[in-house]
Amino acid sequence: MQQRWPDRIWIVRHGESAGNVARDAAQAAGHTHIDIAERDVDVPLSPLGERQATAVGRWFSEKPASERPDVVLTSPYRRADSTARLIREAGGVADPLLDYVADERLREKEFGVLDRLTREGIIQLHPDQAEFRRLLGKFYHRPPGGESWCDVILRLRSALDTVSLHYGGRRVLVVGHQVVVLCLRYLIEGMTEDEILRIDREGDVANCSVTEYAFDPNRGSSGKLVLQRYNFVAPLTQAGAPVTAEPDATGAAR
Repeated sequence: MQQRWPDRIWIVRHGESAGNVARDAAQAAGHTHIDIAERDVDVPLSPLGERQATAVGRWFSEKPASERPDVVLTSPYRRADSTARLIREAGGVADPLLDYVADERLREKEFGVLDRLTREGIIQLHPDQAEFRRLLGKFYHRPPGGESWCDVILRLRSALDTVSLHYGGRRVLVVGHQVVVLCLRYLIEGMTEDEILRIDREGDVANCSVTEYAFDPNRGSSGKLVLQRYNFVAPLTQAGAPVTAEPDATGAAR
Protein backbone atom coordinates (compact mmCIF):
# COMPACT_ATOMS: atom_id res chain seq x y z
CA MET A 1 0.00 0.00 0.00
CA GLN A 2 1.31 3.45 -0.94
CA GLN A 3 2.21 5.58 2.08
CA ARG A 4 -0.49 8.18 2.53
CA TRP A 5 1.21 10.58 4.95
CA PRO A 6 4.55 12.40 4.86
CA ASP A 7 7.47 10.77 6.66
CA ARG A 8 7.69 13.87 8.84
CA ILE A 9 5.74 17.08 9.37
CA TRP A 10 7.08 20.14 11.19
CA ILE A 11 4.57 22.87 12.10
CA VAL A 12 6.19 26.21 12.94
CA ARG A 13 4.42 29.30 14.21
CA HIS A 14 5.66 32.53 12.58
CA GLY A 15 8.22 34.71 14.35
CA GLU A 16 7.27 37.67 16.49
CA SER A 17 5.47 40.26 14.37
CA ALA A 18 5.13 44.02 14.51
CA GLY A 19 1.50 43.31 15.37
CA ASN A 20 2.56 41.38 18.47
CA VAL A 21 4.62 44.35 19.61
CA ALA A 22 1.81 46.86 18.92
CA ARG A 23 -0.71 44.63 20.68
CA ASP A 24 1.43 44.44 23.83
CA ALA A 25 1.80 48.23 23.86
CA ALA A 26 -1.94 48.79 23.43
CA GLN A 27 -2.83 46.30 26.15
CA ALA A 28 -0.33 47.82 28.59
CA ALA A 29 -1.69 51.32 27.96
CA GLY A 30 -5.32 50.23 28.34
CA HIS A 31 -6.20 51.27 24.78
CA THR A 32 -9.22 49.91 22.94
CA HIS A 33 -7.47 49.65 19.55
CA ILE A 34 -4.15 48.28 18.36
CA ASP A 35 -2.15 50.81 16.36
CA ILE A 36 -1.35 48.96 13.12
CA ALA A 37 -1.35 50.71 9.75
CA GLU A 38 -1.35 47.57 7.56
CA ARG A 39 -3.97 44.95 6.88
CA ASP A 40 -3.50 41.95 9.14
CA VAL A 41 -2.28 39.97 6.13
CA ASP A 42 0.49 42.54 5.55
CA VAL A 43 1.85 42.85 9.12
CA PRO A 44 5.62 42.14 8.94
CA LEU A 45 7.96 40.37 11.31
CA SER A 46 9.63 42.44 13.99
CA PRO A 47 13.47 42.50 13.99
CA LEU A 48 13.33 39.92 16.79
CA GLY A 49 10.94 37.79 14.71
CA GLU A 50 13.48 37.78 11.88
CA ARG A 51 16.17 36.58 14.30
CA GLN A 52 13.87 33.84 15.54
CA ALA A 53 13.11 32.61 12.02
CA THR A 54 16.81 32.56 11.10
CA ALA A 55 17.58 30.63 14.30
CA VAL A 56 15.05 27.94 13.38
CA GLY A 57 16.47 27.80 9.84
CA ARG A 58 19.96 27.24 11.21
CA TRP A 59 18.64 24.48 13.48
CA PHE A 60 17.18 22.70 10.45
CA SER A 61 20.41 23.32 8.50
CA GLU A 62 22.37 21.27 11.05
CA LYS A 63 20.45 18.16 9.99
CA PRO A 64 21.60 16.09 7.00
CA ALA A 65 19.87 17.12 3.77
CA SER A 66 17.96 13.82 3.86
CA GLU A 67 16.36 14.87 7.15
CA ARG A 68 15.45 18.47 6.28
CA PRO A 69 12.09 19.58 4.81
CA ASP A 70 11.67 19.00 1.09
CA VAL A 71 8.23 20.65 0.91
CA VAL A 72 7.27 24.04 2.39
CA LEU A 73 3.63 25.03 2.88
CA THR A 74 3.02 28.47 4.35
CA SER A 75 0.22 30.84 5.22
CA PRO A 76 0.24 33.69 2.68
CA TYR A 77 0.29 36.25 5.53
CA ARG A 78 3.48 38.27 5.35
CA ARG A 79 4.74 37.31 8.82
CA ALA A 80 4.39 33.60 8.04
CA ASP A 81 5.73 33.79 4.49
CA SER A 82 8.74 35.81 5.71
CA THR A 83 9.39 33.21 8.41
CA ALA A 84 9.35 30.42 5.83
CA ARG A 85 11.67 32.33 3.48
CA LEU A 86 14.15 33.13 6.26
CA ILE A 87 14.21 29.45 7.25
CA ARG A 88 15.00 28.58 3.64
CA GLU A 89 17.66 31.31 3.32
CA ALA A 90 19.37 30.00 6.47
CA GLY A 91 19.82 26.60 4.80
CA GLY A 92 16.94 24.94 6.62
CA VAL A 93 15.53 23.03 3.64
CA ALA A 94 16.88 20.10 1.65
CA ASP A 95 16.97 22.02 -1.63
CA PRO A 96 16.35 25.77 -2.17
CA LEU A 97 14.35 24.86 -5.30
CA LEU A 98 11.99 22.53 -3.47
CA ASP A 99 8.20 22.76 -3.57
CA TYR A 100 7.22 26.07 -1.90
CA VAL A 101 3.48 26.73 -1.69
CA ALA A 102 1.56 29.61 -0.12
CA ASP A 103 -1.78 28.11 0.90
CA GLU A 104 -4.58 30.44 2.02
CA ARG A 105 -6.13 27.63 4.09
CA LEU A 106 -3.22 28.07 6.53
CA ARG A 107 -4.04 31.76 7.14
CA GLU A 108 -4.71 33.33 10.53
CA LYS A 109 -8.15 32.96 12.12
CA GLU A 110 -10.30 35.84 10.93
CA PHE A 111 -11.66 38.13 13.67
CA GLY A 112 -14.29 40.09 11.75
CA VAL A 113 -15.66 43.08 13.70
CA LEU A 114 -13.22 42.34 16.56
CA ASP A 115 -10.10 42.78 14.45
CA ARG A 116 -7.52 45.24 15.90
CA LEU A 117 -9.36 45.48 19.22
CA THR A 118 -7.78 44.80 22.59
CA ARG A 119 -9.69 42.89 25.27
CA GLU A 120 -10.74 46.24 26.72
CA GLY A 121 -11.87 47.37 23.28
CA ILE A 122 -14.02 44.29 22.81
CA ILE A 123 -15.65 44.74 26.21
CA GLN A 124 -16.35 48.44 25.60
CA LEU A 125 -17.36 48.37 21.94
CA HIS A 126 -18.85 44.88 21.52
CA PRO A 127 -20.06 43.73 24.96
CA ASP A 128 -22.55 41.37 23.31
CA GLN A 129 -19.70 39.53 21.56
CA ALA A 130 -17.71 39.34 24.80
CA GLU A 131 -20.74 37.68 26.40
CA PHE A 132 -21.33 35.32 23.45
CA ARG A 133 -17.70 34.22 23.65
CA ARG A 134 -18.05 33.61 27.38
CA LEU A 135 -21.15 31.48 26.81
CA LEU A 136 -19.99 29.59 23.70
CA GLY A 137 -16.23 29.38 24.34
CA LYS A 138 -13.49 30.09 21.80
CA PHE A 139 -14.02 26.78 19.99
CA TYR A 140 -17.52 27.69 18.75
CA HIS A 141 -17.79 31.48 19.02
CA ARG A 142 -17.82 33.16 15.62
CA PRO A 143 -17.75 36.99 15.70
CA PRO A 144 -19.65 38.77 12.90
CA GLY A 145 -17.50 38.58 9.76
CA GLY A 146 -15.01 36.30 11.50
CA GLU A 147 -14.32 32.64 12.23
CA SER A 148 -14.59 30.20 15.09
CA TRP A 149 -11.98 27.53 15.73
CA CYS A 150 -14.39 25.11 14.02
CA ASP A 151 -14.29 27.23 10.88
CA VAL A 152 -10.48 27.12 10.90
CA ILE A 153 -10.58 23.34 11.44
CA LEU A 154 -12.89 22.94 8.44
CA ARG A 155 -10.39 24.55 6.05
CA LEU A 156 -7.46 22.72 7.67
CA ARG A 157 -9.18 19.37 7.04
CA SER A 158 -9.02 20.24 3.36
CA ALA A 159 -5.36 21.28 3.64
CA LEU A 160 -4.44 17.97 5.30
CA ASP A 161 -6.27 16.09 2.55
CA THR A 162 -4.02 17.90 0.05
CA VAL A 163 -0.92 16.96 2.07
CA SER A 164 -1.91 13.28 2.13
CA LEU A 165 -2.76 13.34 -1.60
CA HIS A 166 0.42 15.00 -2.87
CA TYR A 167 3.15 14.58 -0.26
CA GLY A 168 3.09 10.98 0.92
CA GLY A 169 6.59 9.92 2.00
CA ARG A 170 7.90 13.50 1.86
CA ARG A 171 9.18 15.81 4.65
CA VAL A 172 6.82 18.75 5.00
CA LEU A 173 7.35 22.07 6.78
CA VAL A 174 4.15 24.00 7.58
CA VAL A 175 4.46 27.66 8.68
CA GLY A 176 1.35 29.25 10.15
CA HIS A 177 -0.22 30.87 13.18
CA GLN A 178 -0.99 29.94 16.79
CA VAL A 179 -4.56 28.76 16.14
CA VAL A 180 -3.38 26.87 13.05
CA VAL A 181 -0.79 24.97 15.12
CA LEU A 182 -3.39 24.01 17.72
CA CYS A 183 -6.10 23.09 15.22
CA LEU A 184 -3.67 20.90 13.25
CA ARG A 185 -2.87 19.07 16.49
CA TYR A 186 -6.61 18.61 17.03
CA LEU A 187 -6.98 17.06 13.56
CA ILE A 188 -3.82 14.96 13.35
CA GLU A 189 -4.25 13.47 16.82
CA GLY A 190 -8.03 13.11 16.67
CA MET A 191 -8.65 15.21 19.78
CA THR A 192 -11.84 16.42 21.40
CA GLU A 193 -12.70 20.06 22.11
CA ASP A 194 -11.83 19.59 25.79
CA GLU A 195 -8.47 18.02 24.99
CA ILE A 196 -7.24 20.76 22.65
CA LEU A 197 -8.51 23.57 24.87
CA ARG A 198 -6.71 21.99 27.82
CA ILE A 199 -3.46 22.15 25.83
CA ASP A 200 -4.24 25.76 24.91
CA ARG A 201 -4.75 26.67 28.57
CA GLU A 202 -1.41 25.15 29.54
CA GLY A 203 0.49 27.84 27.63
CA ASP A 204 0.73 29.83 24.44
CA VAL A 205 2.38 28.54 21.27
CA ALA A 206 5.71 30.36 21.18
CA ASN A 207 6.79 32.32 18.13
CA CYS A 208 8.94 30.10 15.89
CA SER A 209 8.38 27.07 18.13
CA VAL A 210 8.48 23.68 16.40
CA THR A 211 5.79 20.99 16.58
CA GLU A 212 6.92 17.77 14.93
CA TYR A 213 5.24 14.53 13.78
CA ALA A 214 6.84 11.35 12.43
CA PHE A 215 5.05 8.67 10.44
CA ASP A 216 4.82 5.27 12.15
CA PRO A 217 3.75 2.55 9.69
CA ASN A 218 2.91 0.20 12.57
CA ARG A 219 0.18 2.41 14.05
CA GLY A 220 -3.37 1.59 12.98
CA SER A 221 -4.34 -0.19 9.77
CA SER A 222 -2.32 2.06 7.45
CA GLY A 223 0.09 3.93 9.77
CA LYS A 224 -0.31 7.34 11.39
CA LEU A 225 1.54 10.49 12.35
CA VAL A 226 2.89 10.42 15.90
CA LEU A 227 3.79 13.53 17.90
CA GLN A 228 7.53 13.85 18.56
CA ARG A 229 7.68 17.32 20.14
CA TYR A 230 5.41 20.29 20.76
CA ASN A 231 6.18 23.98 21.30
CA PHE A 232 9.89 23.17 21.01
CA VAL A 233 11.96 26.35 21.46
CA ALA A 234 15.49 24.96 21.89
CA PRO A 235 16.55 26.31 18.44
CA LEU A 236 15.82 29.84 19.70
CA THR A 237 17.53 29.50 23.06
CA GLN A 238 20.59 27.88 21.49
CA ALA A 239 20.91 30.85 19.11
CA GLY A 240 20.31 33.42 21.85
CA ALA A 241 17.03 34.63 20.29
CA PRO A 242 14.52 35.49 23.05
CA VAL A 243 11.40 33.32 23.21
CA THR A 244 8.14 35.25 22.77
CA ALA A 245 4.50 34.19 22.74
CA GLU A 246 1.16 35.91 22.47
CA PRO A 247 -2.15 34.59 23.83
CA ASP A 248 -5.01 33.71 21.52
CA ALA A 249 -6.91 36.97 22.02
CA THR A 250 -10.35 37.40 20.49
CA GLY A 251 -8.98 40.15 18.30
CA ALA A 252 -5.66 41.60 17.16
CA ALA A 253 -2.95 40.56 14.77
CA ARG A 254 -0.80 37.69 16.00
